[in-house]
Amino acid sequence: MYGDQETIRRILTQHGDTWAVVGLSGNQERAAYGVAEVLQRFGKRVVPVHPKAETVHGEQGYPSLAAIPFKVDVVDVFVNSELAGAVADEAAAVGADAVWFQLGVVDPEAYGRTRAAGLDMVMDRCPAIEIPAL
Repeated sequence: MYGDQETIRRILTQHGDTWAVVGLSGNQERAAYGVAEVLQRFGKRVVPVHPKAETVHGEQGYPSLAAIPFKVDVVDVFVNSELAGAVADEAAAVGADAVWFQLGVVDPEAYGRTRAAGLDMVMDRCPAIEIPAL
């Protein structure tokens, strides 16, 4: 298991409330759209990160983490596992406190690098499932 209950709780309650959601676009059919909606309901600021840089759920989108002009606390990753490691590395580079790989997004090497860089990390879990349980 990559991310125990204490790490999940810490990310959801103790790290800041600004979440960059990588892969979030205006496509309502995608899981990222619904998860972002749940995060907002629980008081998180959701920042869309997608090549289209669309405004989603009332928040301005950005084409990359590096393009966001303010601090991001948590990076929630909705990209294929093959691409997720690079996103985790970028999250560490921009000074995020935590990385969350969504259900089905698995990269053990990225998990190791991210933890070694001092960030909290959860992998193959969904915050929209975990947050109501808190």
